Amino acid sequence: MYTYAFLPRSEMPPELPEGILGDLALVNGAYLSAVVEPKLQVEQLQNSDEQLMQAVLVHDRVIQELFRQTVVLPLRFGTYFVSREGLLEHLATRNSEYLQKLAKLQGKAEYVLKLTPVERSQPSIESDLKGKDYFLAKKQRYQSQAEQQQQQQSELEQLMQAIAQHYPDLVRSEPKDGVERIYLLASFLASFTPHQSLPSWQSQCPHWQLSLGEALPPYHFV
Repeated sequence: MYTYAFLPRSEMPPELPEGILGDLALVNGAYLSAVVEPKLQVEQLQNSDEQLMQAVLVHDRVIQELFRQTVVLPLRFGTYFVSREGLLEHLATRNSEYLQKLAKLQGKAEYVLKLTPVERSQPSIESDLKGKDYFLAKKQRYQSQAEQQQQQQSELEQLMQAIAQHYPDLVRSEPKDGVERIYLLASFLASFTPHQSLPSWQSQCPHWQLSLGEALPPYHFV
């Protein structure tokens, strides 16, 4: 049974969007519910790479639409339970753990803070330099690059400490193409989002260009 997310059981359940290939349904435990696509089989996702990619996008869309209505524990793409009974048993076994997580996530969202290195101009090496003068110019350029990288790393570490004072729930991922990503768990209420802190963070990091995304389901905090 293909499963998208877990959420608190409620007398007013969320509106369910369309799934990957069909309708969604709720499987209700004593205190938790699971959003499932009962008729979806794993073999149906393996017909082509294009269909698989589309399924990934729909999985994410479903979780985001649920997140707009209620607190959720999003599950990874491709999460299956062998039967309805197996799913209910899982919910019963992990009931206390999942309820604690949902309570922690209530009113909160995930934000992605991206740090892109600011490219600084490096000392040019004149084409007519030779011998000792050429190697000296090359050494100075290397030192300038090393100092810039050291400054960037220092700013990043100081920023992490500053963020952690207000948002202790954070995850730093491996940089990709030189871009650092920090995931924050914070309120999605307009007056309390991390966007208010962005100008201050940027002023602390002149060697980085900072950007902060919008509220997302808490993918990195479940």
